[in-house]
Amino acid sequence: MTRTLRLVSGWHRPLVVFSAALTGLAVFSAAGMLIDERTLDGASVWLKPFKFALSFMVYSLTLAWLLPMLSRTPELARKTGTAIVGLSTVGVGLIVVQAARGRHSHFNISTPQDAAVFGVMGTLVTVLAVVTTVIAVLALRQQANDRVTTAGLRFGLLVCLLGMMVAYYMVGGTGRGEAAAAGSLAAGAHSVGVPDGGPGMPILGWSTTGGDMRVPHAVGLHALQVMPVLAFLLTALSRRLPLLAPERVRLGLVWIAGLGYAGLVVLLTWQARRAQPLIYPDSLTLTALAALVGAVVVAAGLVVAFGRRQPLVPAAVGKGLS
Repeated sequence: MTRTLRLVSGWHRPLVVFSAALTGLAVFSAAGMLIDERTLDGASVWLKPFKFALSFMVYSLTLAWLLPMLSRTPELARKTGTAIVGLSTVGVGLIVVQAARGRHSHFNISTPQDAAVFGVMGTLVTVLAVVTTVIAVLALRQQANDRVTTAGLRFGLLVCLLGMMVAYYMVGGTGRGEAAAAGSLAAGAHSVGVPDGGPGMPILGWSTTGGDMRVPHAVGLHALQVMPVLAFLLTALSRRLPLLAPERVRLGLVWIAGLGYAGLVVLLTWQARRAQPLIYPDSLTLTALAALVGAVVVAAGLVVAFGRRQPLVPAAVGKGLS
């Protein structure tokens, strides 16, 4: 326990505390799924609070680690993190309240109370996207003491922001159209081509009969964890693998991974909007995926090959340039 406290001592404290509270909420929601027999769309009313508690916990804990790295604007980074805690607390709190009431929290405008809750949540999501954009801008302006980690941080934030933008498809034309076609009194929908609440994947609930905009949304959001971790792993492996020793090689690989990740989010969005389930891609989707993977593999191979061939700058010359 003491070792863990030392590890997070330099992190953004409000976000760390919020992450701990969300862990407690996840446990509470898991207990609710076992005790409370009420369901919505065939799933426990407590499944959504459980999933959001875990998702926001990972998101908040990652930001708690990343924000102190923005040393160029430490005070603004600190205030931005605190703002995220406030916004997220209200958002997750509304999801819990609706679950306790046995009501849908998203797209629900069936009563004035439900419409008001969803309206507040929509505003919070927009403000949260703006705040995340501010963090991304701060990261882009960050002085690169460690260029590989900084690149991972930047790509993680930018692709995370892309994932956030995907959510507007659910409330916009796609979601409204599907809700209207299903005769539902709702302001949007997750699924494309089929009504919400149909057959879905275990726990995640992603549709297995139609497209689901939650897929690219979730994949994009978790770039915030994947990209910085990738940068960290490349640096760690560089001590054992000579081919990763040059910083330019690791930096190039992070760039390729970041662009490839963004391409994957776009591909998944395109697949979902074509009313196609994630687990049942057609030949066109598989061809596009193969092209994306092939491009990433070839580009990574070229970066490693040319990075190893290019001679390192002698130490004396490096000092002279600095």
